[in-house]
Amino acid sequence: MTEFLNIAAPAMIILGALLTASNLGARITGSGFIAFTLGSLLWLAIGLLSGPSSLVWQNVILTLLNAFGIWRWLGRQRQLEKGGEGAAAASEEQPGESLFPASALSGGEIVDGSGHSLGKAVDAMIGCTSGRIAYVVIAEGGVGGFGEVLHRVDWREIRKDEEGFACMLDDKAFRSLPKIERDHWPAR
Repeated sequence: MTEFLNIAAPAMIILGALLTASNLGARITGSGFIAFTLGSLLWLAIGLLSGPSSLVWQNVILTLLNAFGIWRWLGRQRQLEKGGEGAAAASEEQPGESLFPASALSGGEIVDGSGHSLGKAVDAMIGCTSGRIAYVVIAEGGVGGFGEVLHRVDWREIRKDEEGFACMLDDKAFRSLPKIERDHWPAR
């Protein structure tokens, strides 16, 4: 039993760290806190079976903190996302322009007209007075931020549809856009 716990506890903590660090939305981040909770419960069991009392108390506290993370991401944040999704769906049936939640843009995949992935939206610049999106920064390639290339794409080149976000530029035109530095984006 102790051998199983000594393998499962760190495995759950590693899984929890991977899921939360990925920041892929409320469901994935919330799942990371579930893994963290299972890991802290397993470490608590190790502490109760053979460890020092400090290991027990540390994991009692971590279990409570992880429960807060579950509520925060699978409770509150997921409900907020549902609110935005519901408003977007309802706007489709109302006269006027359709809406989408701004949170859907950040981290959203951007595809070209043929459905080929160009990259992920990392942020957007929005006019202070107009409230209009001026441009989107799209990260192309890389893993976890390493080796990625950032491009500025004018919002007029982006379309939102049922599937997500599409760029009206083809792959070649997108890749020929000037690269921007992580810490120095254009003012316009």
